[in-house]
Amino acid sequence: MGETKRYTNSTTGGPVFVDVKDDKIVRMYPMELTDEDAPNWEIEARGRTFTPSRKTTITPVTAAWKSQIYSPKRVLYPMKRVDFDVNGERNCENRGSSEYERISWEEALNIVSSEIIRVKRDFGPGAIMSTASSHHLWGNIGYRFSTLFRFMNLVGFTYADHNPDSWEGWHWGGMHNWGFSWRLGNPEQYDLLEDGLQNTDMIVFWSADPETNNGIYAAFESTPRRFWLKELGVKMVFIDPYHNHSAALFGDKWLAPRSGTDAALAAGIAYIWITEGTYDKEYVATRTHGFERWTEYILGKEDGIPKDAKWAENETGIPEREIKALAREWASKKTMLGAGGLGGWGGACRATTGNEWARMMICLIAMQGMGKPGINVWSTTQGAPVDESFFFPGYAEGGISGDVDNAASGYEFAYRMFANDRPTRNPINSPQGQHIPRLRIPEAILEGKLEWRGKGFCGANVEAQFQKYEYPAPGYSKIQMYYRYGGSFIGTMTETKRYVKMYRTDKLPFVVNQSVWFEGEARFADIILPACTNFERWDISEFANCSGYIPHTYSQCNHRVISLQMKCIEPLGESKSDYQIFADLAYKLGIGDIFTDGGKTEMDWIKQYFYATDLPKGITWEKFLEKGYYVVPNKPKGSKSTPAMRWYAEDREIDTPDWGPMPSQQVARKGVQTGSGKIEFVSTSLERFDPNDMERHPVTRYIESWEGHHSPHYAQYPLQVISPHPRFSFHTMGDSKESHLNEIRDHRVLAADGHRYWIFRINTKDAEARGIKHHDLIKVFNDRGVVIMAAQVTERVPPGTAHSYESCADYLPLGEPGNSPERAGCINNLNSKRFMGKNSYGMASNSLLVQVEKWEGMES
Repeated sequence: MGETKRYTNSTTGGPVFVDVKDDKIVRMYPMELTDEDAPNWEIEARGRTFTPSRKTTITPVTAAWKSQIYSPKRVLYPMKRVDFDVNGERNCENRGSSEYERISWEEALNIVSSEIIRVKRDFGPGAIMSTASSHHLWGNIGYRFSTLFRFMNLVGFTYADHNPDSWEGWHWGGMHNWGFSWRLGNPEQYDLLEDGLQNTDMIVFWSADPETNNGIYAAFESTPRRFWLKELGVKMVFIDPYHNHSAALFGDKWLAPRSGTDAALAAGIAYIWITEGTYDKEYVATRTHGFERWTEYILGKEDGIPKDAKWAENETGIPEREIKALAREWASKKTMLGAGGLGGWGGACRATTGNEWARMMICLIAMQGMGKPGINVWSTTQGAPVDESFFFPGYAEGGISGDVDNAASGYEFAYRMFANDRPTRNPINSPQGQHIPRLRIPEAILEGKLEWRGKGFCGANVEAQFQKYEYPAPGYSKIQMYYRYGGSFIGTMTETKRYVKMYRTDKLPFVVNQSVWFEGEARFADIILPACTNFERWDISEFANCSGYIPHTYSQCNHRVISLQMKCIEPLGESKSDYQIFADLAYKLGIGDIFTDGGKTEMDWIKQYFYATDLPKGITWEKFLEKGYYVVPNKPKGSKSTPAMRWYAEDREIDTPDWGPMPSQQVARKGVQTGSGKIEFVSTSLERFDPNDMERHPVTRYIESWEGHHSPHYAQYPLQVISPHPRFSFHTMGDSKESHLNEIRDHRVLAADGHRYWIFRINTKDAEARGIKHHDLIKVFNDRGVVIMAAQVTERVPPGTAHSYESCADYLPLGEPGNSPERAGCINNLNSKRFMGKNSYGMASNSLLVQVEKWEGMES
């Protein structure tokens, strides 16, 4: 027996030490820092000194990684669908039903490479489509922006553009009130922890649950901050249809609006501030645009309907007195608005009218003087006083791809990483090339044509949202091959049976899936290529640093920890790293030396990456290899604090380390990225584009939900379900896979049939009316489908509201795929594919109407 050796690695939920013995992972645990590492930051506030602990934190997903690595659902060998013949009958209609047989890597690579050659020759490279899940396994070399884009850009492909599925309303709505396009609609967050500790009296957490969503990637780094704020007497109000976990731990008050009516509650608050004169009149007069016209809407002069507290009560279900009390207390205190996670996000922005919720949040915080001490958009998850001047890129900056069209490498990183080499680019993915929005992949395949506006992430400028696209693009062929990579869309996108039906048609002649586990969309591939986890390969990364479209996200963390992700064990079975799979394919295609840049290994790329960052300023390559991580020192004590938007409130040029807006997007180097240069109650960009668009009107307003209590289907499907991001998995990561997470009774419930069912939370009165008891199996359904779940009877949702997290990892139909009840828990089968508006191409996944019955089996 060998001795135990400690390695370093990192995950979507935090960096870890990994103990390995005899090529087996024994345990993994948070990193504990030593005296050799950089000291903590300290914040002085209200007579106290605050400093974080000397170790990192991890999420439940990270804590369960060992069981995921050794999961019986791992894909360990190349697989071929038994009734698929690349040279004969392909039997596409059997995808999802057929069995698989093991084949050699040689056969798998030959089939995939020959299909790439055939499709390129007969249809052109645009006929190959590829995309990955939103969040891949951690590591900047192996990430989708990096190795996938490098390979696909060399091959040539149509990218199924991603949408900002966690913050749709801020991107498609909020951006038009204050810009921040380079952040996709979310505001900067610099030094807000210090500002909050020193100045804030109250925080309104609106559709925010930082204990569940961890900001993003940052585990429980921010939990101590909320305890500190409570100790200082900061009041915490939670507005959410579900009494979420943060509210249960920290809440002083919980308000539960009817789903889809948050903008009505905001309008009711604004009405009180306007009529009682309790808003910041000087700020509104000097730092905002369009307030008088917006006031006409709020007061009812525009449409004859005053948006007073009584009107808001009728829409939201929150008593008039509660709305008035909240509005008055908010106006009397220095209040932070925790509108979702980070500086935005939240389930309400992923609802049917999420555009308007985000825009209303901007209006409210502007009325109280955003950027002044203690007043900002901040959910406690970002804004730690780390050193942003130390350069280490996040995964969205392209890694080894150098892709300046679909990653953020063009800002700075590509010029450092590829000083002597040529980064890859793909003309097909230029604005003039061919695109498909991933939310409409099924329609592209099944219907063969699309028209829409806005290419996924519209970060270049606000007007990018208005650019029109069509599929097929002029001169391009329709898709003939789909190269799928990463977690399944069936659990994360909208009305997802569409994806199932797309696979079961000969309009999609070839599908390859590169996957770690046999689940979700992997069940619908013709060829499955087994990828290993990040614990079975080399990589490099930083804790919670995606950057790119969210600059300096590592300020979620209490320490900037950069990790060498060591190869802890050999890949299980015949699985390979994504880089190696693409390298093998590239050599089959005759472009291997180009892909590998002359035969570089992953470690070679890591070393090149290391020297393209500021790491050599703090640690040698040899020491980094030995130690496995580096803690970036904080700013020198006494450094000037630059709180987010303080420059704006004081009418100065920007002094935060944010990299936007570009001069071309700003008026005279002052102000925000809007036509007026000010925060806008009436959007000048929307006024220019379509002043009559009532689904995203220039005047910020409340719009009735088309999947809510005003819907004509409400009588038939009277339960309004909210489906936010999950607590015990990260999108599809961690769920299913027979991991330890399945044993958490608030994640899945073990039923008598031996299956672990996804949870559906229902109010006691609604359950009693249907004869449903705690942990009964239930049929959740509407016109779009049926999902079998386990009931959790609770008072944490009010009557008429239900709650079920989205993002189950698998898809398990009880009969024909796409046309039978599903029991993996895919609540996203039941939401609508409809976009938020005709010109606003955000998904509305967090709004759906259902009916519920006790499940008696297939005979029912």
